[in-house]
Amino acid sequence: MRATLWKGLGAAVLLAAAVTTVTAAEDYRKRASHEGAGSYTKVSDVEAEIKFGRDVGARVLGRYRLQDNKRLTHYLNLVGKAVALHAGRPELEYRFALVQSDNINAYAAPGGYIFITTGALAQMRDESELAAVLAHEVAHVTERHIVKALNIRGADQSPEAGLARLVGGAGDPARVAFHQAVDKAMEILFEKGLQQQDEFDSDRIALTLLANTGYDPGALKRYLARVQALKGGETKVVSTTHPSFDSRLAKIDELARSEGFAELKQPTVKERFNEYIKTSKQ
Repeated sequence: MRATLWKGLGAAVLLAAAVTTVTAAEDYRKRASHEGAGSYTKVSDVEAEIKFGRDVGARVLGRYRLQDNKRLTHYLNLVGKAVALHAGRPELEYRFALVQSDNINAYAAPGGYIFITTGALAQMRDESELAAVLAHEVAHVTERHIVKALNIRGADQSPEAGLARLVGGAGDPARVAFHQAVDKAMEILFEKGLQQQDEFDSDRIALTLLANTGYDPGALKRYLARVQALKGGETKVVSTTHPSFDSRLAKIDELARSEGFAELKQPTVKERFNEYIKTSKQ
């Protein structure tokens, strides 16, 4: 069953017409090149992360219905994989999916399984904003936030943390421990949220990923400000699992100034975004 959950979300080619631009703030690229460096860990740890994330992803799809729109899914993967190319985790194959929910949120399971809700997509105005949200989630994967929070490690590590062993464990205690870890990951995604610093770090890395991919780094601020202005239950989930909008926007402004992102004038790619969204609704 789980082996087929991602059928149709396979590898997509990178953006054929990548958005690039020459800017006056070239020095940010030197700093940006260090993002994600050194994030690669032992092979057994990566295998455990992917196996664990696959189960978490399956649970997400058990909670939210997968939006069965091949064209839109293809588009999400084009944009997401273009961003992930700069994320410093070449050992992972990222997969992006749209799920049906009015809640405005996105979720990153370990190993590169990333979900965005239809409610979140409805608030976006251009491709750079889509890339911004996906970049934030990619950063959670790159930095292994859930993996670190739950101490997910490979079979050659301690018995308590050996999730690769638990994944293939034949005994009941191993299966119980594995499912308890998945439960904790779901609690982080949907109830408790990650540490605030993890969210701030993901915003910071997202700006770098946007700039390196050729998108307008200001897209993340525009999107968050628009969502902040909304009234109603749709914003409740993101408000519960993330730091306040005010604190995130303030830190994004500070980063934009200090890191030179404010000087970048890069594409928003509104036309292509509108074309995909329009044709996908037909």
